[in-house]
Amino acid sequence: MASTVQIVLKENLEHLGSIGDVVRVRRGYARNFLLPRGLAVVASRGNVRQIEHEKAIQAQRIAKLRSEQEKIVDQLAKVTVMIAKEAGEDGKLFGSVTSNDVIEGLSVKGVEVDKKKLVMPAQTIKEVGSYEVGVKLPYGLTATVRVEVKTRA
Repeated sequence: MASTVQIVLKENLEHLGSIGDVVRVRRGYARNFLLPRGLAVVASRGNVRQIEHEKAIQAQRIAKLRSEQEKIVDQLAKVTVMIAKEAGEDGKLFGSVTSNDVIEGLSVKGVEVDKKKLVMPAQTIKEVGSYEVGVKLPYGLTATVRVEVKTRA
């Protein structure tokens, strides 16, 4: 009698693998934990084929969503946010440009972005000039928005 059994994972499990992986686990672990909770099914030809089919459909869906996100990246690359702040004669700002300022500028342009998705430059923006701010998007994509900081008249 075999002490291990092959199963197909239906969920991503950190210690075992991702959806659709065929893995060997101890018989008791499969029978008492994975199978009753619906985290896996016994690896039969039909189950493996069904999971592969579901993975293919999911991959197509992800590819479509990723292409939509890439269009958003292209749109954001064309956006330039103008921010006017008070500054001294040497171009140093009285204060700094924050993520809230960038969010405000983007909303004026009709682009809604969550504050947590902004990737501000390593150094804070404390001088007049041109900067690039990243916007994190799903599927590992990052868009770049140009931020122009000018002195307020």
